[in-house]
Amino acid sequence: MFEGTSAHRWMSWRALYLLAAGVALTTETRWLCTPSCHCNTSALEVNCSGGRLAAVPDGFTQEAKLLNLSHNSIKTLLRQQFYTLTQLLHLDLSDNLLVLIEVEAFLGLQSLLTLRLSHNHLKIIPVGAFAGLINLQLLDISSNQILVFLDFTFSDLAALRFFTAADNDLVYISHQAFAGLTSLQELELDGSNLTAVPTALTQLRVLRGLHFHRLGLTILPNYSFSHLVQLKELIIAHWSRLETLSGNSLFGLNLTSLTIKHCNLNAVPYIPLHHLVYLLFIDLSFNPISYIHGNLLGDLLRLQEFHLVGASLLHIEIGAFRGLAHLQLLNVSRNLLTTLEAGVFHSVETLKVLGLDSNPLACDCRLLWVVQKRLYMDFGGCPPTCTTSVQLQGWNFLDFSEEELPNLFTCRQPRILNRKPQNVRVDQGHTVVFYCHAEGDPLPSVRWLNPQLRHISQIGRVRALSNGSLEVRYAQPHDSGTYICVASNAAGNDSFPVTLHVQAFLPSSKTHFRLKGWSTFPSASPSINGNQKIPFDVKTLLIAATIGFLSFFSSVTVCFIFMFFWSKGKGQIKHTATIAYVPRSAMSNANGGTGNHVETSRFTMKLI
Repeated sequence: MFEGTSAHRWMSWRALYLLAAGVALTTETRWLCTPSCHCNTSALEVNCSGGRLAAVPDGFTQEAKLLNLSHNSIKTLLRQQFYTLTQLLHLDLSDNLLVLIEVEAFLGLQSLLTLRLSHNHLKIIPVGAFAGLINLQLLDISSNQILVFLDFTFSDLAALRFFTAADNDLVYISHQAFAGLTSLQELELDGSNLTAVPTALTQLRVLRGLHFHRLGLTILPNYSFSHLVQLKELIIAHWSRLETLSGNSLFGLNLTSLTIKHCNLNAVPYIPLHHLVYLLFIDLSFNPISYIHGNLLGDLLRLQEFHLVGASLLHIEIGAFRGLAHLQLLNVSRNLLTTLEAGVFHSVETLKVLGLDSNPLACDCRLLWVVQKRLYMDFGGCPPTCTTSVQLQGWNFLDFSEEELPNLFTCRQPRILNRKPQNVRVDQGHTVVFYCHAEGDPLPSVRWLNPQLRHISQIGRVRALSNGSLEVRYAQPHDSGTYICVASNAAGNDSFPVTLHVQAFLPSSKTHFRLKGWSTFPSASPSINGNQKIPFDVKTLLIAATIGFLSFFSSVTVCFIFMFFWSKGKGQIKHTATIAYVPRSAMSNANGGTGNHVETSRFTMKLI
């Protein structure tokens, strides 16, 4: 009995072994790999990368899901090159020498999801090259030499969602180039040789992300992306000539993320930004921006991150981020900032991440709030360092103990020097300069208030000079009054008044004469009855008479010269005329009916 059972068990194991061996043999037979390729049966992968292939080999298994032909020397893709690979999901042809893709080269790859053609030598893609790729979702043709996108080049890619064409040499994109890309959500484009924003973008109605590199514009025109109503992320990078954005350049967009970096903006584009009320992220890094002005970003109510790295930032004004109640991250590292005051923010309590490293920081009372939050603030691994303070030079903000802070991070209130009274009296038309110098730590700023207690700007006839002085040019009587110099820093302020009195011109009695009976003279004062003093200047009268005489003499001379040349230019015409003259008395007698013959007198005149 035991022997029969053992024999039966042995026969069962033998059958299972033969079955397994048969299956293995069948699988191995199916996956006989092409030379220079490696096959992974479990992953259904054929890897021919780096195989020194000059053409696409034949004989790939029809069950393959992934085919890697990258890093070879393939130059041409023939028509229906992959026709048998109906199950293929991913095809990589990057880093080859491709110069030609024939029409319908990918026909039969109806299951393909990703196609990579980057780092080749393609100059043009013929219409119909992507025929049959009905399920393709990702296309990468970056780092080629493509010059033109023709009409309907991508019309077969209705399911495409991600398309990158960066680092090409595009000089023209036809208006219908993107026709058919009805599902495209992200586009990466290179416009190094383009002269305008392509109108073909208007066809991408569901586009949500646009990465636009290297366009040679100095001004971004109005309504550049107005048709991209679904766009949420816009990245403009390496537009080296871009200096400004027109006021309505971003009109029609409803962005949540905006990046404009490695350009030539010299100011934050406040006006184009103001309608982007859903913006959460903004990056203006690597632009020569030197100031962030106060109270101009308040419309960005939902903003959470602001990046301005590697710029020329000198100063962030008080109230620069006022209204941004949700701001959590500010990155202004690698700039020229000496300080960052708490008054810059709507509330420092919402700030979680602060990039302030690589700035020439002066560690005084203005930065005390940062040091006090140092244990709870994320500095991105690079805590700020004191640079310009001699006493604390080289210290980073994590080196200080709580007990040291009150004595180290201090400021000294401003004090105006030379407080000698300045009471100036001048005649109308003169120029007056008032001086105001102040000291303090940090160095105080100086501003002037006019007699109406309004701030005086640095332009105009009455202006505040950059050295702290006040200049009143061509002083007028209404400039009279008390002006106030105000010196301010983080520790407080000091003020000093000066007085200006401008004497108006007084009329001299020697240069006036009296006219009587001119009570209705339009400019007469109501207090003068019948007499009006009119200024009389002999010198002015002589000058006016001389000018009038010269004008009259010149006119007569011109007329004479004109008549002379006109008469000389008449050729052989006879310059004589005979005039018959009948005296009035003779005419009367003739009318009286005497019938006598009337004797007329004749004169001869010669024109000279």
